[in-house]
Amino acid sequence: MLFSITTISSALLLAGVVSAQTPAGFIPEVKDKLEIVFGAKTVETPGASLAKADTAKQPTLGTSDAPLTGPSYLWMMIDLDVPSNFQNPSSGPRRTNLHALITGFKPTAEPTASGGVYTLTPPAGTAGPVAYVGPAPPAENPPHAHRYVSLLYETAADFAVTKAQVGQTFGFDLAAFVGKAGLGVPVRAGYFNVTG
Repeated sequence: MLFSITTISSALLLAGVVSAQTPAGFIPEVKDKLEIVFGAKTVETPGASLAKADTAKQPTLGTSDAPLTGPSYLWMMIDLDVPSNFQNPSSGPRRTNLHALITGFKPTAEPTASGGVYTLTPPAGTAGPVAYVGPAPPAENPPHAHRYVSLLYETAADFAVTKAQVGQTFGFDLAAFVGKAGLGVPVRAGYFNVTG
């Protein structure tokens, strides 16, 4: 059976797009999947659509292919599609909004009985420095899906960051924060869509 170079190139390109756990064009691109579970709703594929009500409470995070082995993890969730003008959302550029930045997640060595997910145990007490705020995109005409990207970074067991070090949540600058905090590349990622 003969395949053209175009067919092979297209298949490889599609495989690269399908395997990315972050939206097209998002930097950094992450290939390893972060399991994101909201109660009974699991983000099965990158970019899956969920309802606002399904995402109101902080998700359970984990992995399904292998347990994580780092001492501690930082998780953040960013909305990539916040309008800069809420009265006329389509009139200007979209901005980012940080919905969560929580440190101190610990890995588990055994998968859960249901689903086989190696969950990450969230920190006890007050989560932060930016506690989880569920997606609440405004209704737009025409409807516009907001992309919510979750990133997981391995950190030292004693890693800490303050809200002041995070900076502003609206217009959050991921690259600047990662540089200031001395983080490496994300070890896992995932994203889902919610439409207002």
